[in-house]
Amino acid sequence: MKLVRFGSKGKEKPGLIAADGHLRDLSGEIDGIGWDELSPSGQRRLLRIDPGSLPLVHGSPRLGVPYTGISKIVAIGLNYRDHAREAGMPIPTEPVMFMKATTCINGPRDPIIMPAGGTKLDWEVELGIVIGREARRVPQNKALDYIAGYVAFNDVSERAFQLEHGGQWDKGKGCDSFGPIGPWLVSKDEVPDPQKLALWLDVNGERMQDSNTDQMIFPCTEIVSYVSRFMTLLPGDLIVTGTPPGVGMGRGRFLKVGDEVRLGVEGLGEQRQKVVATR
Repeated sequence: MKLVRFGSKGKEKPGLIAADGHLRDLSGEIDGIGWDELSPSGQRRLLRIDPGSLPLVHGSPRLGVPYTGISKIVAIGLNYRDHAREAGMPIPTEPVMFMKATTCINGPRDPIIMPAGGTKLDWEVELGIVIGREARRVPQNKALDYIAGYVAFNDVSERAFQLEHGGQWDKGKGCDSFGPIGPWLVSKDEVPDPQKLALWLDVNGERMQDSNTDQMIFPCTEIVSYVSRFMTLLPGDLIVTGTPPGVGMGRGRFLKVGDEVRLGVEGLGEQRQKVVATR
């Protein structure tokens, strides 16, 4: 399944992308896409719905974050060797973890806001793991049982805030609009191997990142198992798995107001964002 939420911000309706690529309205069947729908039993109920019986959505409505109920975003840093090298940081021997504030959550085509005082706004295409059931101290060989599906994610970062103001990375990672998610939540049955997904990112039409999740240092199953050692993961929680090389920090180039970012992960859809000035 490819689940979506569409409509104006705060008034999104549930939908799905049918096999023919068209958006169908799910609001006559469910109230939303949240914890219940992410659970194994909830997904089985959704799979019994005939997409052809759902109303077709015409036009090109805004797509919001494809599901609700995200209690936390756990991010994995430096999970591609070449990215660690371009950042001038050691290749990690264990996953590097940091948190992104849930107030950074943004629709996949909503604008990125240049924060006040920002000078080094950066991009990072990533694969996101959506948790489907409560997870605590999960063995690696059972980790897939706790995954509801996958999303594309842009780990927008302000590098000066992150690296030049002391303390933790979080202050450069959690600004408003720094967490575009989607456009779709793709159930895990449609992603037979999350370690074989192409991912890419363009800025103003120029390819900046072009890689594959097979280059990860720590695979998805190890990440879920590792994170669940340190905190309880709840349905809807999002783990973003690191970015490949090609970020602005490594290129000495950063985003400016008016720039356009496009990115995608194989099978998970495409995002597009414009950078706008802070309000």
